Amino acid sequence: METRKDYISLSGAERVSVLLLALPDEQVTKIFGIMDEAEIREIAQTMSNLGKVSANVVEIMFTDFVEQISSTGTLIGTFESTRRLLTKALPKEKVDSIMEEISGPAGRTMWDKLSNINEELLANYLRNEYPQTIAVVLTRIKADHASKVLSLLPESLSMEVIMRMLKIENVRREILDDIERTLRTEFMNNLAKSSKRDSYELVAEVFNFFDRATETKFITSLEERNFEAAERIKNLMFTFEDMVKLDPGSIQSLLRTVDKTRLAMALKGASEGVRESFFKNMSERAGKIMREDMESMGMVRVRDVDEAQSYVVALAKELANSGDIVIRMGADAGDELIG
Repeated sequence: METRKDYISLSGAERVSVLLLALPDEQVTKIFGIMDEAEIREIAQTMSNLGKVSANVVEIMFTDFVEQISSTGTLIGTFESTRRLLTKALPKEKVDSIMEEISGPAGRTMWDKLSNINEELLANYLRNEYPQTIAVVLTRIKADHASKVLSLLPESLSMEVIMRMLKIENVRREILDDIERTLRTEFMNNLAKSSKRDSYELVAEVFNFFDRATETKFITSLEERNFEAAERIKNLMFTFEDMVKLDPGSIQSLLRTVDKTRLAMALKGASEGVRESFFKNMSERAGKIMREDMESMGMVRVRDVDEAQSYVVALAKELANSGDIVIRMGADAGDELIG
């Protein structure tokens, strides 16, 4: 028990330092090669102050690491994590261009993307173009989508476009490139910029990362100024206590991904209902280890519990965004109660 307690007390930087000290020099060199200078400085400082770490603690750390890796069924890829990785390898202008294209409609080519745009939006844009340009665009996108766009154009213009489509032959590559360039700069970019998220959703997401005391303070103040706005934000928020609303499959997906030590800290300050939601979806052995970890922590700071719970909530939302779990919030969550 004391050995596990020693392991749990290690910080993230200390665990990385132990891992690197245990690896062969050539592997450590490769790992340092993909870390930035600030990360290397932090690890070097931690490593130099690490002192003696018992073999039992090292064994527990590696066992825990292997169990987490082997049980990971889901990897999380998000818009922001993709941008962060690209930024390390590409110039900012190139990253902005790639991410702007990703944020637009789905599709590998410009014509695939146009086929996934609402026909009214596309028709409203094309009605200001030359009939020949419209004809080229409509012959390059999916036929069913082209028919809907064509039907939304003014009749005189649509007939002119149809006549051009009948006479259209192979379009030179440079003309297609010019049309694609115009569509990307004048239509797609403006479309991406105009696709703004709901302001209440943005505020609710910010509130999700507050610690409990700060969240209560702001919600209370907002209720005094605008009660309806406060209620709407609360309905959009997903807190750690809302974990009881996750179905068993979602809880299990979360368990395969979450850092078990941080989860133990989060559950330390959770209600019995939330704890039970997790424990009943663990194996008997995993549940026993989790309870032992929680007990060995002794008294913990509220701030540490809040940080751990915020981490689990953020992870749950990332999994929900990638479609791996389903989160039901506010009025849509049904009649479940926290036990």
